[in-house]
Amino acid sequence: MKQNQLVIEKVKQTLIRAATTFRSDQKDAYLKAIKQETTPRAKWVLENLVENSDVAKQNKSPMCDDTGIPHLILEVGKNHSVDGDLLKSIQQGVADGLRELPGRPMAIKGDDVQRLDQSGGLDQDPGALSPAPIIIKHVEQDELRLHILMQGGGPEIRGKTYRVFHQHDLQVVVDEVVSWAKQEVAKLGCVPCVPTIGIGRTHFEAASLMLEAMTYGSFGIQNDIEREITERINQTNVGPLGLNGNTTALASFLRVGPQRASGVRIVCLRLCCCVEPRVASTLL
Repeated sequence: MKQNQLVIEKVKQTLIRAATTFRSDQKDAYLKAIKQETTPRAKWVLENLVENSDVAKQNKSPMCDDTGIPHLILEVGKNHSVDGDLLKSIQQGVADGLRELPGRPMAIKGDDVQRLDQSGGLDQDPGALSPAPIIIKHVEQDELRLHILMQGGGPEIRGKTYRVFHQHDLQVVVDEVVSWAKQEVAKLGCVPCVPTIGIGRTHFEAASLMLEAMTYGSFGIQNDIEREITERINQTNVGPLGLNGNTTALASFLRVGPQRASGVRIVCLRLCCCVEPRVASTLL
């Protein structure tokens, strides 16, 4: 029982941290962008976003009114196992975290039809919001680690998962990703964005890899492809909150998984908003 309570408390606090706190590399990216931004109103927006994150961290309050849908990645190392009690404790910790945060009430009540047309109404309990299915993956480290991501609605609206005919050329895939991003970034509103991309064999795998890109990506370490995507999006001059400027994208995160011998790649793009990726981790 004590072990279950410890897991519940750890999960609760991790969810709250994900929703209220910039990662250190994320804040550093903002501070770097402020120094490099030449448009006064864009610089003002970036400064206010940093101030917002500082206040949210201090008060343990959400960085955004759209507190997000919890997405979880559970890493299971050697000498560790997952059972029903552990999964139940994780779900309870998520519910407790949403209540304490508090999360925005977003759970729609009712059967399939009522949930789709929203005729069932909203459940006013923030903890009634179901997290997305947990992704469980094996790791070599001898540990049990949980990552919690809080996914807002705007980036989901502007995201895309589709096939790309790659023509055996990486640049074709990159060009397609940049084209998708340019079409949507001005409509996102909450800019600067962080494009996160997963490339896999199926739509599910590409979306899972996109979540991994958000989880493991680093603002301070960018490969050549990530830098190219960021630079080309910044050339749009959309700027923070669409007010023009140099900073349309802070960074890009890319995760490439196993590929099949075929003429297509399945690509998932999510334009993370100005407070994302909202992610935190804990050892269980």
